[in-house]
Amino acid sequence: MSNEATERVHILIIGSGPAGYTAAIYAARANMKPVLYQGIQPGGQLTITTEVENYPGYPDGIQGPEMMVNFEKQAARMGADIRYGLATKVDFSQQPYKVWIDEEKLIEADAVIISTGASAKWLGLPSEERLNGFGVSACAVCDGFFFRGKEVAIVGAGDTAAEEAIYLSKLCTTVHMFIRKDKMRASKVMQDRVLNTPNIKVYWNTDTEEILGEHKTEAVRIKNNQTQETQVIPVSGFFVAIGHKPNSDIFKDYINMDETGYILTEPGTTKTNLEGIFAAGDVQDKNYRQAVTAAGSGCMAALDAERYLSAKGLA
Repeated sequence: MSNEATERVHILIIGSGPAGYTAAIYAARANMKPVLYQGIQPGGQLTITTEVENYPGYPDGIQGPEMMVNFEKQAARMGADIRYGLATKVDFSQQPYKVWIDEEKLIEADAVIISTGASAKWLGLPSEERLNGFGVSACAVCDGFFFRGKEVAIVGAGDTAAEEAIYLSKLCTTVHMFIRKDKMRASKVMQDRVLNTPNIKVYWNTDTEEILGEHKTEAVRIKNNQTQETQVIPVSGFFVAIGHKPNSDIFKDYINMDETGYILTEPGTTKTNLEGIFAAGDVQDKNYRQAVTAAGSGCMAALDAERYLSAKGLA
C-alpha cells in the first residue's frame, strides 16, 4: 500500500461501458463532478465487437470500438473525470464508501455507481479468440443479422442458448446446435421450441474441437464425446452461448446478488440494498444485455444518485 492521500469524491463510477459512460454524461451535466475508473477493459464488451447496427442514431452502423471512443469523448466534454485504473477492493461497511484502485489509491465516495458489466464465458479455444469478430460471437441478437441466409452453429444448452438458436433460425438457413450432454438445461418450454424448429439441428454429446478458417469462420470441427467420431460442418458464423459472468466479485460481501452474481436492484430503479450505491448495465441485467439498455440504466443510475445526494444535502 502506498501512502498516497485519500481522495474524496461526490460520485464514483466503476466501469466504462455504455452504462458507465452514460452515467458520467448525466452526472457531469448535473454538476456532480463524477470520477470514472475505466477498469480492465476500457469501453467494455463493445470494444471487442465489430459492426454495431442496432444502436439508434447510427443509420449506417458503427464499429464498436469507435462507438465507445465517442461515448468517452462525450463524457469528457461534459466534464467527467475519466481515469485508467481498476477497482480492486471495496469497503462499503460505512459512509463515505471506500474503493481502492489498483490496490493502492483510496477513493472515498458519497455515492457509487457500479457499472462493471459482465463477461461472456468462452470455450477457451485459440481459434475462438483468433476469429472473434470474424464469424465468432457471444451475442446472437447483436450479430445474427450479419448471417442472414447462411448456415451457423451455436454451442450451449441453457435458456439463453435456446433463445438465441430460435432467434438465429429466423435469419439463417440452418442452425447447428451443439450440446455437450445428452440433455439440455433449458426450461421444458424452450427445449420444445428448439426441437420443434425444423431448421435447428441438435447434436447431443458433442464437443467443439476447433473453429476452422484463416481470416474468417468457414467451418467447425466437432467430436461426439461418446463415439469419439469427428465431423466438419461448414458454417459462416459460430455463436457461443454458455453464459455470462457478471464482474461483481469484489462487491459480494456488501451487495445483494443472485446465485450467479448479478447485482439485485429495486425494480424500476438502479438502487441496491445499500443507500447511495447504484448498479447499472450488464452487471445487474441478465435479460437484455444490449448497449442501448445498458446506456438507459446508466442514465437512471445518475438520476437516482443525483436525487439521493440532493436528499442528503450533498449535491
